[in-house]
Amino acid sequence: MASMSAARSVVCADFGSTFTKLTAVSLDSGELLGTAAHPTTIGTDVMDGFAAALSDLSDRLPAVADAEVLACSSAGGGLRLAVVGYERAVTAEAGYRVGLSAGARVVHVAAGRLGAAETAKLVAIAPDVVLLAGGTDGGNADVLLANAAALAAAELTCPIVVAGNIDVREDVCLTLTATGKTAISTANVLPRIGVLDPGPARSAIREVFITHVIGGKGLSSSADFPRLVRAATPDAVLAGVELLADGLPGETLGAGDVVVVDVGGATTDVYSVVTPDAEESQRHREVVEESWRGRTVEGDLGVRWSASGVVEAAARERLLPDAAEADDLAAAAAVRASNPAYLPAVAADRDIDARLAALAATVALRRHSRPHLVPLRAGGRDGVRRGGKDLRRVRLAVGSGGVLRYAPTAVAESIMRRATADPEGGWRSPEAAAVVIDRDYVLAAAGLLSFAHPDVAARLLQHLPTPSAVRMKGTFTR
Repeated sequence: MASMSAARSVVCADFGSTFTKLTAVSLDSGELLGTAAHPTTIGTDVMDGFAAALSDLSDRLPAVADAEVLACSSAGGGLRLAVVGYERAVTAEAGYRVGLSAGARVVHVAAGRLGAAETAKLVAIAPDVVLLAGGTDGGNADVLLANAAALAAAELTCPIVVAGNIDVREDVCLTLTATGKTAISTANVLPRIGVLDPGPARSAIREVFITHVIGGKGLSSSADFPRLVRAATPDAVLAGVELLADGLPGETLGAGDVVVVDVGGATTDVYSVVTPDAEESQRHREVVEESWRGRTVEGDLGVRWSASGVVEAAARERLLPDAAEADDLAAAAAVRASNPAYLPAVAADRDIDARLAALAATVALRRHSRPHLVPLRAGGRDGVRRGGKDLRRVRLAVGSGGVLRYAPTAVAESIMRRATADPEGGWRSPEAAAVVIDRDYVLAAAGLLSFAHPDVAARLLQHLPTPSAVRMKGTFTR
């Protein structure tokens, strides 16, 4: 039976920082046929780990050996994005939010005219992509043109996505291409004050990642790797989360407001899709419109590569009042950071992993949901408070990541319940959220499928153990 289903199947692959995960899905029914995983072979060639996982999967499902493969990747640091904008509290902030929604790790934000020192700093960071924004449509163009000239003269080899004032977009692109730069133009991320339009820039960044970035990271000598990759992993996961929340118009019901916490080896990502409160939005109009669906990534919170950062962040958040526990966790975290392939062998080590995951999830949710300070100048401590997520109406909280997938169900769900019911984090936590664990890693697979097979992706999401009460009260029935 599985073999017959696999005849019309697709394999969704996620090249992660620690593990490469495969999910086989029937294109006829959306049925999840099987999964496999192998440590990501960063040290040799990432296709080695993929081949090992595929061999394991095809031993159980022979027909998937010839199935189409759709892949996403966060291996090798994922997509590293620098944002160059007009005002730090306006266009640069808008570009920062767009970068996160596109699955990028924002490694640098510059605002105002790029001087020699700021340009040199940008070059030294060596981003994979630069997002160049600035000015509303028909507004100020001087800073955008000046920054285009600075980037054109800089020793940058990465592509530049131009998403600023459309009145000078052609001139900006000509300035960049005149010095051999690759410039990709798209719609303005901030066409009008208070209006954020992330979609076109998000799509452009995805295309740049596929066509210009993924093959240049030196992760594989095989031409198959860049051919398979369709998106950065966080971009694919966000697409899956959006589909989970919204459903397909006229066909399937969505779950409504959703938050997802993905605890990884290197980062902890939080995704949310929420319905804004119309009255509160009117009372607190932002210069940069709040994004009601998006992602934050915490590069210092992971249970392997960044394990030490979890302990340090938890201490700053006063989540580790016991000094002895803090010292013990710091020592255990150092072991994990020095050996990212570390697997716990005894119950005590599994308990430590669970504790690190709980701390990472709690801190990441706090950072995702609390208003944040946008500096008014580079390196400055003064600024304005922006954003903040109101998650009170979230009805579904999903835990993801290997440490939660492999933990006993009761342990994983307890971690998520405690993190989402955080009483002292300074954010609006869910009031009545059901908790589930993405054990079969369907969110990334559904996101990949949503680009070309949205109906199959929607059916795949039924494999999440979502309570029926949530599924029956989707966004289309409110």
